[in-house]
Amino acid sequence: MSKFELKLPQMGESVAEATLTSWLKEVGDSIEADEAVFEIATDKVDSEVPSEVDGILLEKCFEIDDVIKVGQTVAIIEIAGEAAASAEESAAEPVAEAPAPVQAAPEVIQTVVSARETASPTPAPASASDSERFYSPLVRNMAKEEGIGQQELDAIPGTGVGGRLTKEDMRQYIEGRKQGTISTDSISEPVVQSPAAQPIAQTQRPGEAPAQKTALTEVKGDEKIPMTRMGKLIAKHMTDSIATSAHVQSFVEVDVTRVVEWRDKVKDAFQKREGEKLTFTPIFMEAVAIALKKYPMMNIAVDGDTIVKRKNINLGMAAALGDGNLIVPVIKNADQLNLVGMAKAVNDLANRARNNALKPDEIQDGTYTVTNVGTFGSVFGTPIINQPQVGILALGAIRKIPSVIETPSGDFIGIRSKMFLSHSYDHRVVNGALGGMFVKSVADYLEAWDVNREI
Repeated sequence: MSKFELKLPQMGESVAEATLTSWLKEVGDSIEADEAVFEIATDKVDSEVPSEVDGILLEKCFEIDDVIKVGQTVAIIEIAGEAAASAEESAAEPVAEAPAPVQAAPEVIQTVVSARETASPTPAPASASDSERFYSPLVRNMAKEEGIGQQELDAIPGTGVGGRLTKEDMRQYIEGRKQGTISTDSISEPVVQSPAAQPIAQTQRPGEAPAQKTALTEVKGDEKIPMTRMGKLIAKHMTDSIATSAHVQSFVEVDVTRVVEWRDKVKDAFQKREGEKLTFTPIFMEAVAIALKKYPMMNIAVDGDTIVKRKNINLGMAAALGDGNLIVPVIKNADQLNLVGMAKAVNDLANRARNNALKPDEIQDGTYTVTNVGTFGSVFGTPIINQPQVGILALGAIRKIPSVIETPSGDFIGIRSKMFLSHSYDHRVVNGALGGMFVKSVADYLEAWDVNREI
């Protein structure tokens, strides 16, 4: 009987592991080549991993929420046409190459872990025999290494499916435990939270006030909607940013009449020649990239007490997803692209973001972010900085408004296309002069747009 090992594929140069979020097939299910078998997640990107062969799923090598290294075997598939053996024969032929942890009933995994930990020194590490809560082998190993007993382990809130304790939950708890922001003396009863009651952040960071739980009075007919995994990640990322950076905003009103007139003139020819729509976004991204070259101290990051001046200009562009969440694909080396290249990069990343087809590398290493709040009709906004960056620019809606126009022969009122640029920056390292000059530079570039520019 021939078996095929379905491994976690390489997902990008900087991605070494992923979290298993769901199984799309069960043991015994038939699988066709290119059919998705399981889903994985890295940061904000969810991806399906397809089978490379036709066959039957024989074995799952990992549980949901387990962290898997690139190249590890995740599933064993019996290749189609060679599935004449009975289920008993399949069970009698273990696959030696399959890595631990192997798919087994929770009681079996817990018994093995408990037996290994019986001989461990005090304090007694977590033992599964006294707990009905399931823990992955990875979580139990982390508990064992830190000397976390079963009662303490049971009391740690989990953000996984059904309140399951994940690697990230353990990492945050252990960090807080070492820093003294979490007391283990008051732990008395196991706590298993339902998904609807899961907090976003499990530990208090140094310098932060203790998290306050809002008193909520429920009314009959209220609906509880558990936050999605991505929603929880975004929420934590945003609250961490507010706690980290001293946010300050500068606002500039920009006359983009020349940009609007030029785009209206060339957009049809551009689409016919390039097969791409010409939106305003690549024009604005070009202006931001040029401003970052002029003011390189906006293209920095903070690492403790050190400022890291970025060599490359990698522009993130916030994109809304169908479920209401946001994702930020990154245009690498944006300052090296002409307008055609920028338009193609913007359209490609935006389309694949909506179709959940971005690669992990394409949402990493951004050095500055642009978000278009005008898409939803907002005149301006106060965006939250995307850590570890120090600035983010919000593009407001373009509106036709009456405006005073200055000419050599006098002033008069005319209709102009205008918009607001809202610049949020980290006042720890960016002062008001730099923050204001940067956004004014973007505005000056747009207002001086050449209406005779060739595409």
